[in-house]
Amino acid sequence: MHATREEAPSSVSSEEIARFSALADKWWDPTGPMRPLHAMNGLRIEWASRHLPLRGRKSRKPHVLDIGCGAGLASEALAKAGYDVLGLDASANGIAAAQAHLEANPLPAGSGTLHYRQGSAEELVAEHAKFDAVMALEIIEHVTDPEAFMIMLAQLVDANGTVIVSTMNRTLRSLAVGKIGAEYLLRLLPVGTHEWRKFIQPSELGRYARTAGLRMVAISGMAPGIGSWKETRDLGINYIAAFKKD
Repeated sequence: MHATREEAPSSVSSEEIARFSALADKWWDPTGPMRPLHAMNGLRIEWASRHLPLRGRKSRKPHVLDIGCGAGLASEALAKAGYDVLGLDASANGIAAAQAHLEANPLPAGSGTLHYRQGSAEELVAEHAKFDAVMALEIIEHVTDPEAFMIMLAQLVDANGTVIVSTMNRTLRSLAVGKIGAEYLLRLLPVGTHEWRKFIQPSELGRYARTAGLRMVAISGMAPGIGSWKETRDLGINYIAAFKKD
């Protein structure tokens, strides 16, 4: 039986959906509860663009799925970079905020296309949907089964497609900085945003990817800098990785 719109998709818990739905109307505020995502978004998109396919099938623009898109921070940036994007999220509030922001801020000339959909990865897999690339940014640490989630990501890309995942490493530093520091001391994130035990070590992500038939081709750390985030070799807290489907 497939999940209905009234039920939580099996890859994401109802608690997680409710938590992020409650933040939807503040998602686009760069000084609000999502300000860490605003700060890292430029780096995420620049890094991803270096590893995304240059063209899709039949030389059209690459078709990219942004899964767990929230209110569309990455989706809009990817469309502005020239990709044809589908932003997918289980939260009705998140998708409504994404559509409202797009309507109020139309994409500039030369952009790719951008569409949003409320739903789950399971629904797209059941529909046999395929994309040139799938983005899963800061989402895998919130799903119920990360290994099964990676398998679904692999099912959603064409042969030779690209999967890009960014997440948080499960280290003592990430506990101190990404959980205690960000949520309790600096109040950069709402308390309860992350569960440290669900953070994923790069070796674990690599193992999940191999099970899914994906090969890691690049990985970098992401660290806060002055005004924006920077790429680093240090994977101890945040990191982003690219995979190819052979």
